[in-house]
Amino acid sequence: MLFNNKTIFITGASRGIGKAIALRLAAEGANIVIAAKSITENEKLGGTIYTAAKEVENAGGKALPVQMDIRFEEQINNAVAQAVQAFGGIDILVNNASAIQLANTEQIDAKRFNLMQDINVRGTFMMTKACIPYLKKSAHAHILTLSPPIDLQPKWLSGYIGYTLTKYSMSMMALGWAAEFKKYGIASNALWPKTTIDTAAVRNLLGGEKLAAMSRKPEIMADAAFEILSKSPAECTGNTFIDEDVLRASGVADFEKYAVTPGSKLYPDLYV
Repeated sequence: MLFNNKTIFITGASRGIGKAIALRLAAEGANIVIAAKSITENEKLGGTIYTAAKEVENAGGKALPVQMDIRFEEQINNAVAQAVQAFGGIDILVNNASAIQLANTEQIDAKRFNLMQDINVRGTFMMTKACIPYLKKSAHAHILTLSPPIDLQPKWLSGYIGYTLTKYSMSMMALGWAAEFKKYGIASNALWPKTTIDTAAVRNLLGGEKLAAMSRKPEIMADAAFEILSKSPAECTGNTFIDEDVLRASGVADFEKYAVTPGSKLYPDLYV
């Protein structure tokens, strides 16, 4: 088992895609650091670091729930220190935590603009920076950032430039880190879904139950992440992957099991 006793640090792992990745790797015997803000249940969002930790343990992994707000460097460093103390190091970092608001320039306010910059860009950067000393010591070091291929078509820039700036920045960092850390044997890739994924963001912020019904389950991203993270860091780095493409390349042909509503029309995600 490749991931047995490997330590995977996942931001935003209390629910959604982050939790799905945690459970997939926990089933392979991994140690999962569940780093997120939620310590009390929110009816609209669901899940806390503690409920996610219980699921990870039930799936076969070891869990370390850590309350952390990625906007604050001190909290990042404290969470990393707790992970290293508990498990002895960090082998894989999954940059999953993200904020979203699909608003145009006139609609978005400074508070939300800054929030997306602080979480998606600065938070991802500082999180990765804090993990690098430990990733350098790993024999199977990966950074996986949940962000899209960079496509500069005006349709992706005109409607919600505030959000697009941050997600493309995450992808630029993923590609930059692949080059910067290749000499240390650390892989860095980005991963993005082909269709919308049934998450709290889709249900509460983007399209409600109607869009959720046209989406895929988070497990497709978890399975794609598993395939990427299973590969040799030296051979798989510097890519901006799409989940379906990753799974097709690994031999998956039937994607109906991932659909929230099998047989229904799927809604394409942004930037695809």
